[in-house]
Amino acid sequence: MKQLRKFVAVMTLVSLLTTASSAFAADDTIREVFTDAFYGAAIGGLVGGAFMVFQTKPFDHLNYIAYGAASGVLIGTAYGLAKSARAFAEVENGKVKMAFPTIVPELGVSPTGQTTVAWKADLIHGTFN
Repeated sequence: MKQLRKFVAVMTLVSLLTTASSAFAADDTIREVFTDAFYGAAIGGLVGGAFMVFQTKPFDHLNYIAYGAASGVLIGTAYGLAKSARAFAEVENGKVKMAFPTIVPELGVSPTGQTTVAWKADLIHGTFN
């Protein structure tokens, strides 16, 4: 029974991932995010290895590489998503595309000299010829 649940969970996950990737087939956003996450993992692993080398017993701290790679994946994914920021509805070549809007912080300075943070999300984006 436990194996059946695992099998159903894996098949559900696979079907959801293949559906999501085919929904964005015309868009290279998913590929860019995965590429950025991969590069982030590679760079994070290298940085973790560099930190490991400077320890007194480097081979006792091999987990630094794993922590660096994991952090790199998260930072690379965030960078990829921020780079491909989309509005909720985008009009491109006469077609309307729906996406999840990216919320971006925006810093500003008030007349009194205080720094304020405003959160911005594009709802509609389009090009007009």
